Amino acid sequence: MADSKPTRQPRYLDGVEACVDALVERVGNDIRLGVPLGLGKPVELINALYARAKRDPDLKLTVLTALSLQRPRPTGLEGALLNPFLERIYEGVVELDYVRDQNAGKLPPNVRVLEFFFQTGARLADDQAQRDYISTNYTFAARDVYAQGCNVTAQIVAKREAAQGLRYSLSCNPDTGPELERLLRAAQARGDRRIAVIAQVNEQLPYMGNDAEVEPSNFDFVIDHPRYSSALFSVPKTPVSVADHAIGLRVSTLVRDGGSLQIGIGTLGDAVSHALALRERRNAEYQRSLNALDAVAPWRELIDGFGGLQCFERGLYGASEMIVDGFLHLLDAGVIKREVYDFWALQRLVDEGLCDPRQLEAGVLEALAEQGVRLLRTQDFERLRHHGLFVDEAGYEDGEIIAPSGERIPANLANPRSRTAIAESCLGARLRNGIVLHGGFFLGPRRFYQALRDMPEQQRNRICMTGVERINQLDLNPRLYKAQRLHARFINTAMMATLSGAIISDGLENGRVVSGVGGQYNFVAQAHQLLTGRSILLLRAVRDADGKASSNILFDYGHCTIPRHLRDIVVTEYGIADLRAQTDEQVARALIEIADSRFQPELIEKTQQAGKLARSYRLPERCKNNTPERLARVIEVGGEADALFPAFPLGHDFTEQELRLAKGLKAVQATVATTPKLKLLLRGARPLQPVDEAERADLQRLGLDEPKGLQNRVARSLLLDQLRKA
Repeated sequence: MADSKPTRQPRYLDGVEACVDALVERVGNDIRLGVPLGLGKPVELINALYARAKRDPDLKLTVLTALSLQRPRPTGLEGALLNPFLERIYEGVVELDYVRDQNAGKLPPNVRVLEFFFQTGARLADDQAQRDYISTNYTFAARDVYAQGCNVTAQIVAKREAAQGLRYSLSCNPDTGPELERLLRAAQARGDRRIAVIAQVNEQLPYMGNDAEVEPSNFDFVIDHPRYSSALFSVPKTPVSVADHAIGLRVSTLVRDGGSLQIGIGTLGDAVSHALALRERRNAEYQRSLNALDAVAPWRELIDGFGGLQCFERGLYGASEMIVDGFLHLLDAGVIKREVYDFWALQRLVDEGLCDPRQLEAGVLEALAEQGVRLLRTQDFERLRHHGLFVDEAGYEDGEIIAPSGERIPANLANPRSRTAIAESCLGARLRNGIVLHGGFFLGPRRFYQALRDMPEQQRNRICMTGVERINQLDLNPRLYKAQRLHARFINTAMMATLSGAIISDGLENGRVVSGVGGQYNFVAQAHQLLTGRSILLLRAVRDADGKASSNILFDYGHCTIPRHLRDIVVTEYGIADLRAQTDEQVARALIEIADSRFQPELIEKTQQAGKLARSYRLPERCKNNTPERLARVIEVGGEADALFPAFPLGHDFTEQELRLAKGLKAVQATVATTPKLKLLLRGARPLQPVDEAERADLQRLGLDEPKGLQNRVARSLLLDQLRKA
């Protein structure tokens, strides 16, 4: 977020209303506000702007953003169970007023909300939001927000007093803001656009250093008052299913020690993180589970060539658009520990074993020269000194390294005399400031934020929050990023796949957008650009709705997110399909063989009718028992934290009663979906069963202790059955 006018100082304000006044005065009555995806939105400022626009129809407000977070508001029995839990989780969280009015269909005509990524499923029934959706790759987000006329950008920041004075951190969202600010400052300098850059301080944010740290001069306005340090929006954990754990186990075999890792949010991401930690911490049990699942032998060649089953000796480096709490879980497990350095040749030497980061020797200088690093430039020297290759007391001027003694040495690593002199007086003892995790934004449960806040600064500085222009693509520095992303595994979630290898992740064939493309396309494409990279897309083989199962592997579909020519690896709970460089028939066969067995005959028939699968094809015997029942016999999901496959491998915020009732209600819903209505009506007509004190407390939580109406009587009876079974 470099500034061409480092002497500019922001105007400090202690209220959002004052900022709205100053903003209107500065840019006028057409405010096009670009705010970060997810957590980084300055909610109080946005609400004040929105309230002003509702009062003043002459003020035009356009909100340009993504992932406008909203807390769930369940009703009925689910609401009775979850609303007290949600009140705890979201205590002190300020919500977005425009989202409330969107939900009610009451946005005023002078306000528009344009998003490039929705909270999953939240806007499926919102016609206006569907019309105002912007489809874009995450790496193009800043460009496209700017193209929509953005003239104001704002986000929440952390602050601290440092040796060099007051400093701010973009913390959870340096992903697109700095790039957007550069575009806005350039437009301002040309006289094309009146703009404002705003920070709203929230001291609940973890202070992230490195690329996320900026100077006050980055901002035109800083809103700073304790009342705006409100609780951060969190994402509570949901249980990891048997299918999720099976997918996580299979994926973990494809991750190479000494490689790189990207994973996404949700239970599948949790399952992958858990499986990788199991591989490190409980390897014998991990391998026994794989063998019981028959998850190794059929894919032995792929696992040996691209993954592994052993503990992590060198560890992994994380490079992920989104930092989820699973990464901290892997840090604690000793899996995320491979450090990377911001100098391409140095990175290569470390990876090739030609430079020991713990003990630098003179030979590293000759090795750098052999890599092509001969005449050092100013930026080369400064970057290498930052990483400890040169001692802090050494300097650089006019093509010469200045030793602590004052001796001037030609900065020519191709010259043996220069190398000897540099080694004797300027070579550092060991490398430093390595990064184990690069991320664009973070979002997660409350304990995740607390863990980041509590982390010792030295440990937290091994995490570098930075722009998606660096994370999601190679373009800015291909030589460096290719060296860092050795054996990269980009692991993302899909909704559906077709037998051609196309992937559906963001929308439906009727054009309705479920979420957004985000960074998925970028990561898939990046995997194909890296010699040792692979894209791994996770797909539950089936989905259940109202007691009816449907296949997520389809012959065809009228929409795709990842086109067939970028097909790579797809993993379901039933196996792995390696689709890269395969023929259309091989792709279809591989996907059919990891589909649920209930749908395989239809898939085979359709593919043969289309001429894409030989009539002589026969499904292998090992693929004929792809059923949930077989998985459940192998993977037992337990409630205990130390279970091999816990329901909440990364922890949760529920009470024991809430967990018990949630499990019971889920079973009740499944029973209702599969039981004839007459049978349910007869059950509801029975006299109420007597209950003990503990059962009464559970029923009271759901308002079923004295049920009103036939539906609640049925629910009470079925729930008691489930609680007593448990």
